[in-house]
Amino acid sequence: MAPRFHLTTRLAMNITVNEDLLAYIDPLTPDEHDALERSLLAEGCRDSLVLWGDVLVDGHNRYGICSKHGIPFNTIQNTQFKTLDDVHLWMIDQHLGRRSVSDFQRGVLALRKKDLLASRVRPLPSEAPSAGPSVDMSGAASSEPAPVPTASEPVFTREAVAKAARISSAAIGKIEKIQKSAAPELVAAVKSGTISINAAATVASLPVEVQVAAVAGGKKELQQAARQVREAKAVARTEPESPEGVIARLKQTISELTAENAALKAQLLAAQHPGQ
Repeated sequence: MAPRFHLTTRLAMNITVNEDLLAYIDPLTPDEHDALERSLLAEGCRDSLVLWGDVLVDGHNRYGICSKHGIPFNTIQNTQFKTLDDVHLWMIDQHLGRRSVSDFQRGVLALRKKDLLASRVRPLPSEAPSAGPSVDMSGAASSEPAPVPTASEPVFTREAVAKAARISSAAIGKIEKIQKSAAPELVAAVKSGTISINAAATVASLPVEVQVAAVAGGKKELQQAARQVREAKAVARTEPESPEGVIARLKQTISELTAENAALKAQLLAAQHPGQ
């Protein structure tokens, strides 16, 4: 088997920064960037930058700082990447293992991994699209088909997502709600630690303009908005619900469960019969 990595030591080289990969992981905060710059200036670049050909995969901040100050660095080639999805999955796994990543960031990354793995499951025969060439980083067509998960790859359920992110399944559900309903300003507040995941998921149920106003009011305003939503829900639970409301709520629950069950069943069948 060919080695997975190949190390190269160079003072300077042609490196391509792919904008998709640069934006795929949340950037460092200004304080974190300043701390990294001080470390590199004092101790040099001890960790190798990871490349896919000439494309930078890991080490964008180190590359920028080293280029700015003329600091030598090593590069290492990962020879196992075949597609951009391979690169994304590798980047996700690298960041999931880092202690500095917050619970919210880990949840977002693990959900991205779930979506990537689900997209790589071979469709059922009746749904299989016509075969076509894959596309490499340059945009050129490749005759080599994109990799497809085998039966040994598990279906990425919410429980698996939670395990990968090292948070609870309930927290994953709240992060999904934030991604679906939260205003960008509210998402930024969660990332910065101004508001907790639980509180942000609660505030995300409010109209967008109310969310934005709460964020503008600061931490106390966000906490108050979350508390008011919880109190309103508590009052609603104590009031009798009309038969029509009960039926509508049950229909919605059944619809959601049916859709989720159908998706999981399709993934299981595809994983059990990858060649069909």
